[in-house]
Amino acid sequence: MTDEQESMQPSGVWATAVGVARVRALETERENALFRDPLAQAFATAGGLWPSSPPLPDDEAARRRRLAVSYSIVIRTKFLDDLLEQASASGVRQVVLLGAGMDSRAFRIDWPEGTRLFEVDTPAPLEFKASVLRQEQAVARCERVTVAVDLREDWPAALAAAGHDPNVPTAWIAEGLLIYLPEDAVELLLARISAQSAAGSRMGLTLGSRGVIERFGADAVPGSAASMWVSEMPEDPAGWLAGHGWEADCHTLRECGAAYGRPLSTSPQREERPGGLISAVRR
Repeated sequence: MTDEQESMQPSGVWATAVGVARVRALETERENALFRDPLAQAFATAGGLWPSSPPLPDDEAARRRRLAVSYSIVIRTKFLDDLLEQASASGVRQVVLLGAGMDSRAFRIDWPEGTRLFEVDTPAPLEFKASVLRQEQAVARCERVTVAVDLREDWPAALAAAGHDPNVPTAWIAEGLLIYLPEDAVELLLARISAQSAAGSRMGLTLGSRGVIERFGADAVPGSAASMWVSEMPEDPAGWLAGHGWEADCHTLRECGAAYGRPLSTSPQREERPGGLISAVRR
């Protein structure tokens, strides 16, 4: 960890992005990894979570929760990687990562020529990330544009000023983001995305499943990711998105994990409704 990184150590919601990087680094080390993220370990190290994370409660329930969260991060990463590759294959050359955190897709995906990728996040995580990228001498595989703005502010104006063109299709990614926003903020975010999306745009969302806050957040350690969760997916995710002009395919982590050869060995504790992982097209 450099002095620069130590002076900007993660805190609050954006600190969870470093935890996500640690999970991606662990997945990258697997022989049968669903993806490879060569920068994840550097992000986790700079954030103090590598080679090990701080000690957590060691009871069985806490262990199961940690495993469940790690599994969801791995599966959603693969799901959204696939969505972006499909969007690129369809001709989309404009990508926006909302709440980008330590996402390294600009560096690890083979993007078609002409792809412009915008990373939208608050200044602190973008500065922390930039210090790691400089240290690793990382080179993006597309045109990468960072947009330092809080998503509670007028981020569409900041995105437009950075060069985003709402008149051509965009692939939008909101990964591990909506669960931290209250419902009215989720609605505003989706309305703003829709207003900036030409026909043919794609969108990938991850939503907290129904009951996840009750199961994971009730006794969550203060400051942990689960302690900051505030919203779950709507009763009818596809209908909700249709109301905003999107045609959505909704999936569960369990079905996607099985399709990727990483099935869950445990039976569901309750009915699992599709909607935790969503791919959508703007019509």
